[in-house]
Order: sequence, then C-alpha cells, then structure tokens
Amino acid sequence: MPVQAAEMAIINARLPLTDGGGLFKLTIRDGKWRAVEPQAGPIGSDEHEPIAALGAGGLSAAGRIDLQGRVLLPGFVDVHMHLDKAYSLSRVRNRSGTLLEAIENYRSVIGEFSKETIRDRIVKAALRAASFGSAALRSHLDVPVHLGRGIAMRTIEAALEAKEKVSGVVDIQFFPMYYYDPGAERELTEFAFETLRMGIDGVGGAPHLTLDPAGGIDWAFRMATAFGRPIDLHIDESDDPNVKTIDVYCDYVIRNGYAGKATAGHLCSLSAMEHGEAERLMAKMAAAGVAAVTLPAVNLYLQGRGDRGNVRRGVTRVRELAAAGVPVAAASDNIQDPFHPFGRGDMVQIGLMTAYAAHLAREEDIAAVLRMLTHIPAEIAGLADYGISPGNPARFVVLDALSAEELFQELPATRWVYNKSRWTFTSELSMRCTDPATARLAALS
Repeated sequence: MPVQAAEMAIINARLPLTDGGGLFKLTIRDGKWRAVEPQAGPIGSDEHEPIAALGAGGLSAAGRIDLQGRVLLPGFVDVHMHLDKAYSLSRVRNRSGTLLEAIENYRSVIGEFSKETIRDRIVKAALRAASFGSAALRSHLDVPVHLGRGIAMRTIEAALEAKEKVSGVVDIQFFPMYYYDPGAERELTEFAFETLRMGIDGVGGAPHLTLDPAGGIDWAFRMATAFGRPIDLHIDESDDPNVKTIDVYCDYVIRNGYAGKATAGHLCSLSAMEHGEAERLMAKMAAAGVAAVTLPAVNLYLQGRGDRGNVRRGVTRVRELAAAGVPVAAASDNIQDPFHPFGRGDMVQIGLMTAYAAHLAREEDIAAVLRMLTHIPAEIAGLADYGISPGNPARFVVLDALSAEELFQELPATRWVYNKSRWTFTSELSMRCTDPATARLAALS
C-alpha cells in the first residue's frame, strides 16, 4: 500500500457548499481537517502539484496539492440502497417492469442464493459506490423469514461479513426489511431480536405492502424502541392516491418520541393525490420529525405502468416536502436488479435525475440538490462530525468540474476520493482525437 502523507495542504479547492462556493485553502493532518480558509482568489504555487498530474502513487505521497479550482465535496451519503440485490439482473428479470413482478420474481429465487453470492454482491456494489465518491451507505436487506430462519439468516451474515470486508474504504448501515405477518409474529420477532443483537443498525420494512399496515408499523416500533434503534420504512411506494400509510407512520413517530430517528422512503402516492391532502400529510411529516428519501431512478422506472397517455412517474413531491420543512435526501435504491435494470451507485447521476424529476435546475437549486446527496442524508444516517470543518474526519471527493452546475452538466468521470485517512480511489477519463485536424480544432474550442 502506498505511503500516505501525514499532513496534506490543498489550495484552489472550490467548495460549493461552504460560504458561497469560493476557493479555499485546506489542511489535513492525521486524517482530519485542521484548517479550512477562504482564498481571496486563485493562488499560484510551484510547491503545490496539480492533482491532474499525480498518478495514484504520486497522489498518496503528495503533501501539497493544487486542485486548480476543481470542486471538492464531502463524501456522498447514499442513504437508501439494496446492496444484497445488486447485480442480480442476470438471474432475475422483470418483464412487465412493475413493482409487484419484481417482488414476486425475486422472492421466487432468493432461497437459491448462497451466503457467498449475496456477500460478494454487497461488496461489489459498495466498492463501486465508494469509487464514485460515497463515504457512507445505508442498505435495506431482504430477509425471507417465511422460508425459514436459515435462509433469512444468510443475508444477515453475508451483510455483516461484507461490512467488515469493506470497512477500510466505506461505512455501511443495514436495515432489514422485516415483512410483518400477524400469523408468524412470534417467529419474526425472535428473528428480529436476534439480528438486532448481532449488530444490525435499524429496523426496516414496507408496511403498505402487507395485509395489516398499521399492525406492521406498530410491530416495527416495538422492535426499534426495544433496542433504541432508528427506523427506516418503505412508505407508500404506489401510484394509488388512496395509499396513505405515512399518516399512520407519523402518529407512531409522535407517540414514540422518534422525531429525527424515523425515515420514510419513496412516498410515491404523495405525487398522485389531491394537492390539499398532500399538503396536510407533508405538514404532518414536518411536525412529527420524519425525514424523506426520494428514489428518482427506480420510481421513474417502476411507477405508472398501468397508465396510458398522461403517465404518472411516481417521484415524490421533493420541492414541496422541502418547503414544508421535511429533510429530503436523494438516493440510489436498486442497482441492476429486477427492480431497476440500470444504475451504478453514482450519486452525481442520482443528483442529475433528481434535478430533472423535481424541476430543480435554477442556479440556486444546484446547492440544494448537492445537500440532498451529502449533508441531509448524513443527518438522516446520524453521522457525527460530518462535513468540511476543522476537527471533522476528512472524507471527500474531488470532481473534475469547476462549478457545482458543471457537475450535472458534464457528469465528470475523473474523480479523486479520500476517506479513512487516505486516498482510496482515483478514476481518470482520457479522450484523444485521432485526426490531427480535428484535434487542432478541439484545442481551440
């Protein structure tokens, strides 16, 4: 492993989420930010090496680096993923493109996946996300207790083993999707207690897909409060405006004093219902202290499959939720599985899709989208000492763009990722024109 510089001085770093997005001088010592100082303008220095001129080996040893105005962001936080399902598309297809077929098809084969297969998929997806700049991930897990404890436990054991394998590069939280069945409550409760004792981070589920949504929410809170763990449920992933599980969820959050510890993912039906009713529910979420996570890629792919003409697209009311005071994050959700055949865990790509789907394209909106990929999900995940501030751990990504807006205009492939007190990934895109005349023309543009 290359020797890492104990102290690193960075100049000409553009921080779009800090004090107006100007240029800064930064100092890192022993993996923590020691100084974050605004610059009056660009600094010229022969002592600082341009980051683009440093290969992987030179980057690790470099003590003085010039970013030449490139954007530096705190490491992305992808707060809603399904790492255990990632890259399973070759084994499980979805011909109709509907949520229900995806669920049925995956459940029909989940018992065939070995622990090693699940673990390796989690590792692959987590490292891929980290290579794009994610510093922390939260993954929901499919645990088919109805197939027996042994099969359900495979995913738990695979997840914990994968978490250990990638711990030197990226942090992962796991929230099993406990499927509530009143007829099997004893078995499910015993399994949930066992997994939470093993170190599982929180309680997940999808109560709107069960026969007794209110009973499922009640059970989930009993599990969460028994261990003092946060709760993160898939809520109302439906284009039916009459699906309003969020109403009951908020009641339980208030009743159990879970403000700031409860998250609702998807919230698709909010986008389909009458505006006045949606406003009531969003205000209730804000009062209850429930955070929201929008999953634009998967919701655009799965929702509205039965519509003709004016097709509902399922993305929740992102701008309205934020205006109501609800913390809103954006996340990847599924990656190359029957729920979503595309995706790669790249949060810049997710940010662009969020900007498109939620009409967040004004100059002042760009910073809001970036916060949905960084500070807001970090708060949802309960990450302490997050952000570019003296004393905090230095976990960041440098992107080959000179402004926040350019991030979404160009989707830069070239990136440099720092986490766990060292540079962890570099990726560089090199395009060369083979025709000399065209090369000269390109150089002038």
